Amino acid sequence: MTHEMTTRVHAFGDDALGDLDSVGVAAAVADGRISAREAAEAAIARVELVNPSLNAVQRPDYERALAAVERTPTGLLAGVPTFVKDNTDVAGLPSDQGSLAVKARPATANAPFTDQLLSAGLTVLGKSTMPEFGFNATTEYATLPPTRNPWHTGYSAGASSGGAAALVASGAVPIAHANDGGGSIRIPAAACGLVGLKPTRDRVVPAAESATLPVDIVSNGVLTRTVRDTAHFMAATQAYRPAPGMRPLGLVEGPADRRLRIGLILDSVTGIATDEDTRQAVLSAADLLGSLGHDVMEVELPVDRRFMEDFKHYWGLLAFATQHFGRKVMSPDFDKTLTDPLTRGLARQFVRRAWRTPMAIAGLKRSTAAYRAAFEDVDLIVSPTLGYTTPELGYLSPAVEPFSLMFERLVRYAAFTPLNNASGGPAVSLPLGRSSAQMPIGVHFSADHGDEQTLLEIAYELESAQPFARIQDPRGSTEVLVP
Repeated sequence: MTHEMTTRVHAFGDDALGDLDSVGVAAAVADGRISAREAAEAAIARVELVNPSLNAVQRPDYERALAAVERTPTGLLAGVPTFVKDNTDVAGLPSDQGSLAVKARPATANAPFTDQLLSAGLTVLGKSTMPEFGFNATTEYATLPPTRNPWHTGYSAGASSGGAAALVASGAVPIAHANDGGGSIRIPAAACGLVGLKPTRDRVVPAAESATLPVDIVSNGVLTRTVRDTAHFMAATQAYRPAPGMRPLGLVEGPADRRLRIGLILDSVTGIATDEDTRQAVLSAADLLGSLGHDVMEVELPVDRRFMEDFKHYWGLLAFATQHFGRKVMSPDFDKTLTDPLTRGLARQFVRRAWRTPMAIAGLKRSTAAYRAAFEDVDLIVSPTLGYTTPELGYLSPAVEPFSLMFERLVRYAAFTPLNNASGGPAVSLPLGRSSAQMPIGVHFSADHGDEQTLLEIAYELESAQPFARIQDPRGSTEVLVP
């Protein structure tokens, strides 16, 4: 598929949702311009329009959603339609984990984070797609159709929250649940031109599986099209449960007057140079920051290549545990013969070097101190979100052979994001760049633990100075779907 034959898919049109973001929809519901039911019905119609092209919905739950909005919703985002990622329990819906090996039964209760999500007043329309167990950085499968990027349906939507990203970027819903164990909020945000904030570890209610992990790398959050949507969601989470032992975070409503010292990193711990389009996007963002009065300087990586070796080993440990203990941790009907080549390859790779496990876990735990030390002289660090621009579908497919080739591509792609997961630090990907193929490029900002406020303030400032590209702009597109 050539770049000249771009197929762009979106659902923006003249309905109850219009081009409103979540805050706009909630305001329209609150003042009676539209009802929560009208918002849900418009979103359902939009999903039905784009999903045949995008394959972003794992399981719709429209009837229950429409019944739920008959009760007056409350919260900062009351009446806003959304989807929950397919690895997080919603009472009455199965969590299939993106895998044919999991024959999930309907959950009997919400996951703890689901209750925090719902406290914002959101209306859940169903479950969004994800790659098997969230191990991949693209929402592709060995034997099933992929989730496609609405900016160009021949490209990856990223992962593991790929379905959520495709639904938000296409305008089907203004906000969607995502979670991040190695970049899975920020990677699809970068691929689909969205705002993707990974909170500090324990800023929001921990993921259900966090208590069993030797190193808790998972954070829940959302994908949005505007900074204020992310800020309002974060404020809602803190109204529900203030983060223990952390700087309070209320509603951040705009940029700060304070000028920042910002460290610049261009290449990852892999030792492989970032590709030119991505590099230029980050340098352009650095120039923009400088023009706004911030002091930007190059800084050293806070960790060395051993960090990535430790994270890769931990990746394999999680795959091994899933492959061999899936009946206990996933579902009593788990069938390990149906896992995909990536899960099996990761598990095999772990077994060959299982002896490294104590050292790898210790190394990941030490990354917290190294990460935090990086902010002794700077307020933020700016870097690429990804090692190279969003690939076409198939490049990161779990079916790529040999496994070593696929995994090398995957590690090089997702080389910047894992440090925040292992260390627990917050980060946000902002859609500040465009590739030569006119695909979004994310620029990544990291902050010290508990400092989501500074991340949101700089995000507001950059969004105002360089408004994010809109998928509704037909330039460069030969096909646009609208209601």
